[in-house]
Amino acid sequence: MRQGKISENVLKRSVLKKIRTHRNEVVNGAGIGKDCAILAFPEGEETVLSVTPVTAPVSDLGSYAIPMALNNIAAAGAQPVAVMLGILLPEETEEAELQQLMERAEEICGACQVQIAGGHTEVTAAVREPVMTVTGIGRREPARAGCLQGIRANQDIVVSKWIGLEGTARLARQHKEALCTRYPVRMIEEAAAYDKYLSIIPEAATAMKSGVCGMHDVSRGGIFGALWEMASGAGVGLTIDLKKLPVKQATIEICEFLELNPYELLSGGCLIMATEDGNGLVSALARQDIPAVVVGRTTEGNDRVLYNDDEKRYLDMPKTDQIYYAGKLT
Repeated sequence: MRQGKISENVLKRSVLKKIRTHRNEVVNGAGIGKDCAILAFPEGEETVLSVTPVTAPVSDLGSYAIPMALNNIAAAGAQPVAVMLGILLPEETEEAELQQLMERAEEICGACQVQIAGGHTEVTAAVREPVMTVTGIGRREPARAGCLQGIRANQDIVVSKWIGLEGTARLARQHKEALCTRYPVRMIEEAAAYDKYLSIIPEAATAMKSGVCGMHDVSRGGIFGALWEMASGAGVGLTIDLKKLPVKQATIEICEFLELNPYELLSGGCLIMATEDGNGLVSALARQDIPAVVVGRTTEGNDRVLYNDDEKRYLDMPKTDQIYYAGKLT
């Protein structure tokens, strides 16, 4: 496509035509000449916003960027309502690729009952790889806040699903040929499909109903980075049993092949929850077919301790995500 803002015809047939999910809260959404989205929430409710930029192949942009933004909203105890999409594409991008991107974006938003309320799409020589910036918008009642302020010492720490899901999916796609020289093709293809697990909206909703004290979604920096951020933001310490952190065997194998640390790997789809009754929360999640496990406790002070049988070590500050050590993402 040619440089600059995409034409009105391309906008109509390749972007706007793909938007099918609508919500009553969005009183002015995406359209020709509509430079602002307007949302109306009931009096007394709070508006929750989150911005996430992602670089990935055009076909994968929506799969990674939209869940990441919506997960931030859900982890704050809010109901995701809408997204704004800012898309920058290299000059060699074909219009068919944009259509595919928007189809996938609408598929994800439709499954979450979230409306694409607006945005901007431009072709520019300033980027070498496709970039999508997603602004997630949500609503919540103030008394139902799920942020870190409710976390105190002596609470259980629960982790949902598995760590490293997003990173594993991206690595399996990026390095499929090399990985298949050691592992079965079926295993790598299944790992590449882990992006189906990336939304934490269901577990966040269940956690809110179960009286969770605070939540933090796991993303860049992996589970180690997220645990540090949660503890730092809440002003507590941690004790974590390393062996209880849930991880797929494919994640371990792929990380071993690429010499990466799965505990510091991009982990969209995993949610950390602090609660007074960890086993009760795990049971509530299990009734919704969401796997989860109690992995440790919050503590007084600032020590963030990891136990591996008799071995004791301290959690380090978040590092660069391991995904960046695996080579070019595309």
